[in-house]
Amino acid sequence: MTVSPIGRAVRGSLSRRRVQTVVIGLVVLVSTCASVLGIALVADSNAPFDTAFAAQHGADVTATLAAAKATTAQLANSARLPGVSAAAGPFAEATAQMNIRITAGPAGSANGALPNMTVVGRPSPGGSVDDVSLQAGHWPAGPGQIVLADEAASSNLPPGTAVGDRVTVTSAPDRPVLTVVGLATSVTGTADAWVAPAALLSLLRPGTAASAQMLYRFARAATPAQIRADIAAVETALPAGAVTGTQSYLSVRAQESSGIAPIAPLIAAFGVIGLIMAVLIVVNVITGAVVAGYQRIGILKSIGFTPRQVTVAYMAQALVPAILGCLAGLALGNLMAGALLNRAAQVYQVGALGVPAWVNLTIPVSMLLVVAIAALLPAARAGRLSAIQAIAAGRAPRAGRGYAAHRLMSRLRLPRPVGIGLAAPFARPARTAVTLVSVLLGAAAVTFAVGLGSSLSGVVTGLRLSNTEQVQAWLPPTPAATARGASVLTAAIRAQPGTLHYVAEFDEQVHLPGMTQLVPVTAYQGPSAWLGYDLISGRWFTAPGQVDVPTYFLTVTGKSVGDDVSFTYGGRLISARIVGEVFSSDNNGMAMFADWRTLAGTGARPVLPTQYDIGLRPGTSADAYARSLGNAVGQAYQVGQNPGGKGLPIVLGLISLLTLLIASVAGLGVLNTVVLQTRERVHDLGVFKAIGMTPRQTIAMVLSWVTGTGLVAGVLAVPAGIALQHHLVPVVGEAAGTAIPAVIINVYRGPEIAVLALAGIVIAAAGALAPATWAAGARTASALRAE
Repeated sequence: MTVSPIGRAVRGSLSRRRVQTVVIGLVVLVSTCASVLGIALVADSNAPFDTAFAAQHGADVTATLAAAKATTAQLANSARLPGVSAAAGPFAEATAQMNIRITAGPAGSANGALPNMTVVGRPSPGGSVDDVSLQAGHWPAGPGQIVLADEAASSNLPPGTAVGDRVTVTSAPDRPVLTVVGLATSVTGTADAWVAPAALLSLLRPGTAASAQMLYRFARAATPAQIRADIAAVETALPAGAVTGTQSYLSVRAQESSGIAPIAPLIAAFGVIGLIMAVLIVVNVITGAVVAGYQRIGILKSIGFTPRQVTVAYMAQALVPAILGCLAGLALGNLMAGALLNRAAQVYQVGALGVPAWVNLTIPVSMLLVVAIAALLPAARAGRLSAIQAIAAGRAPRAGRGYAAHRLMSRLRLPRPVGIGLAAPFARPARTAVTLVSVLLGAAAVTFAVGLGSSLSGVVTGLRLSNTEQVQAWLPPTPAATARGASVLTAAIRAQPGTLHYVAEFDEQVHLPGMTQLVPVTAYQGPSAWLGYDLISGRWFTAPGQVDVPTYFLTVTGKSVGDDVSFTYGGRLISARIVGEVFSSDNNGMAMFADWRTLAGTGARPVLPTQYDIGLRPGTSADAYARSLGNAVGQAYQVGQNPGGKGLPIVLGLISLLTLLIASVAGLGVLNTVVLQTRERVHDLGVFKAIGMTPRQTIAMVLSWVTGTGLVAGVLAVPAGIALQHHLVPVVGEAAGTAIPAVIINVYRGPEIAVLALAGIVIAAAGALAPATWAAGARTASALRAE
């Protein structure tokens, strides 16, 4: 096959300049990967839910109704209201407390009490609304059988739950034992468990009124305002007080997407850093290739190459490795995005989720366009040179550049090789500036990533209280058992030698005026400040009549810290003062935290503890403590270790990988610069060696070429990285619907900052080490002949 003259010129340049070729390919790879990953996460943050919602005909609104206030016919007629496009129900509904016995789970499976679970009597999983997806087993065919929400979609079930396990409904009068015959997923979480309709009545708590569930899809349900209007229409059509609670698919959607959406700004930051580095390094490489190849340009022009052909040849030197880097970055970006989205895909059973096709097309095209524009200016410069100018120009820098720096270094008490090396960057100020910015970006990425990792760890520990509340214990569910169990559990906790703190927790629900959904209240009996909730503003409550609330609560209610909030509990109206804005994601941020006497003081109904939160003495194993406490109180109680943040290692691993890639690319940019300088100054190296410079001195001189640049870059990178972290962490919080406490943002400490300032030197030295070693090993005669 005949190769064109341009093709031969490009092939020859690529084979001779392997370092520059690898540098361009890798920097484009990292930039493409980070850009694909960031945009894909933004695009796909809601894709798992939306895909499953459409496939399973998810319910726009799940309504809980008082069966005593509306007849079956009235509920059925609500399905024919204007604006209702589909409906399912009414299904009988109950809230039940259960114990579970896992028969074939992993060692140490969490047998014992489960949290309150919503159980629905439903004849079949299919239907026009909320087509429940069976993951294993079959639908209940009669009494004694139950289907549980799959553990991947429900936090209520312990790991290892499987078909064949047994659950005891401890809140029902006869404590029936049910066999788990299936595991299923409802895309909008309409229930935690399903039984046959005839079996539901036997699961009702004593004295509990029967309730029903209706599932609706509406013609207009895209915004919260439309959902509120839809709910109001249903409430108007039914008897007053029939609708006791509703859940919108939008709140479920926001909760599910919140695990991915906050990560996107972080990945996008790495993408932007990589993109800027790609432009700078491509310009540096092509400019260096032009400067170092003046004689070759002159030869090409002498044998008939036109200015356009020379320009195309030098642009191709950048585009060929850039294309390969784009393809590799595209594959890596898809792989990394798939790992993050795979969990959501498994939960919703929507198949494999990956990068959208438009992202796979747009990002590579954009990246190659950026590379082409970056390479155009220096390539056009090569094309404009005449043959005589190119051959006569040589490779030395302009006369006079850097002489003042050399004179200054000669007056300092520095070893001569170090002084020569420190003065060398002033001979090529433009190239030095590009190298400085490249190292600065790499060091800034390291600084940003270190702070980001600390902030994300702070987010997880702040939300999960995993550093302070290491163990949790749940009480038996029935009122009589709870009263006895509290004293038994309290005595057992006190008897454990590893106990440092403990507090009883009461989980209740209240009604806020103007809101259709009940709001959970977590109330504590006794000192609870040790739990360590991070405060965004205000303070932790210290007395009855005071509450702390998350950011989203303030946003929805229009309240501020210092305002009073009214709510109804047990038929009594309670007024409390908001004393603090707390960092919490409980119920998507729509929750309250208070002293238990705020609720108990009304006398409306008994306020019974649901669990105990336990802090341990330093050095105590949480796992060993939980086992010991569990053995002490027996299987009627569920005792477990605080799980912390399971997804954090994946995110931190992703950030560490991107940081390593960015820092490596910065080092490769330095490598490219030092290779160019070494080639340009090969004759000087020969002279230095001829007058007695040793290999060790040669390495010191070459490393000194970039040490000063690396130090300046590192010092500048620290405030740049800190500023980026301080800007992006609140953006992450905003994407998750919460403000971020200052303690999670301000994570850098003095010694850490001092070490991070050295990152520029480390990156620069790592990039320069290979060409420095090559220069030290070059033979004197060969270096002198190279001129």
